[in-house]
Amino acid sequence: MKASEELSKLAETLSNPFVESWKKDGGKVVGFACSYLPEEIIYAAGILPYRLRGTGCVGITIADAYLSRIAHCSFARSVLELGLTSEYDFLDGVVFTNGCDHMRRAYDNWKAQEKTPPFMHLLPIPHVVSDEGLKWYREEAVAFKEHLEESFGVEVTDESLNEAISVYNETRSLLKQLYELRTRKAPPITGAEALKIVVASVSMPRDRYNQMLKELLDEISGREGISDYRARLMIVGSVNDDPALVQLIEDTGGLVVADSMCFGARFFWDLSEEKGDPLDSITARYYYHISCPRMFGEYPERLDFVKDMAKKAGVDGVILQAIRYCDLHGVDNAMLQKDLEEEGIFALRLEREYGPLADMGRIRTRVQAFIERMGR
Repeated sequence: MKASEELSKLAETLSNPFVESWKKDGGKVVGFACSYLPEEIIYAAGILPYRLRGTGCVGITIADAYLSRIAHCSFARSVLELGLTSEYDFLDGVVFTNGCDHMRRAYDNWKAQEKTPPFMHLLPIPHVVSDEGLKWYREEAVAFKEHLEESFGVEVTDESLNEAISVYNETRSLLKQLYELRTRKAPPITGAEALKIVVASVSMPRDRYNQMLKELLDEISGREGISDYRARLMIVGSVNDDPALVQLIEDTGGLVVADSMCFGARFFWDLSEEKGDPLDSITARYYYHISCPRMFGEYPERLDFVKDMAKKAGVDGVILQAIRYCDLHGVDNAMLQKDLEEEGIFALRLEREYGPLADMGRIRTRVQAFIERMGR
């Protein structure tokens, strides 16, 4: 099987042959819920980091019974639903952050149950970027490391952290190469395929992923590029691990050639320093990486990143999607639409639910009208 096909399959289910093989060999798996969580610490402990997703969730009846009306986010509810219905029983632990109130409440309600993963941890993250905030974040990362060591009987050394930095930087550099290919006039890969490949990175052992990603880059570099599209599009906004949403957009005739999402460019764009204290390097990288709207006062940086990505990829329009009740991205998207339009970049705000595309007709119509508006 080609690397592209094998990696793409990992976005379709929660467990997969790589996770199953890891568990069969006695390995431990710890799930995490946010791109601000320093994966390298889990990797350096000899544990497989696995990012939590809502893949396969077709109903949230149980989660609805626990989460309050404040936490309406369908992504958070889907993750909790799968946790409470044993779909995540292959995990030996989970670690959340205070990324938003919705995910924080999902963690609280999961932890309150009688049957929970053996290891559970909440890693607080400051909401303001400052020297004091970085110091606080590092202290919390140390506490997380020590909790891992104590719970799993392992030792996280500077040597193992440096190795993790090297492996993760390689991933980020390879994914940047993939995104560079997407900026071509005739890209060799669709946006839906690209998302599947990014999702695979958080669903399998990272060293093996890097090997397969190199194979994939060699494989697709010889492909005939895609040229029969009506418009080049960029997707920005709420968490999206579902290639079906991107596929729906591309079925209208658009081609997604760039993004700014936490299952996308924001997740891997920045590298860690490979010199000095490894924990300093890791925490600085995560704390200062391209922010999401949870970080107060960082909107100008996010706007510049979106504009730079749009310009580099030659996009005709930007789709600003947000999961319903996501106030963070909802407000951010309203500002982005105004500022992008003033820059002459067409922008569409699109509100949606996470999971099976029950309102796919509405989304398709909105995107079709958007492409028509651009004169495409």
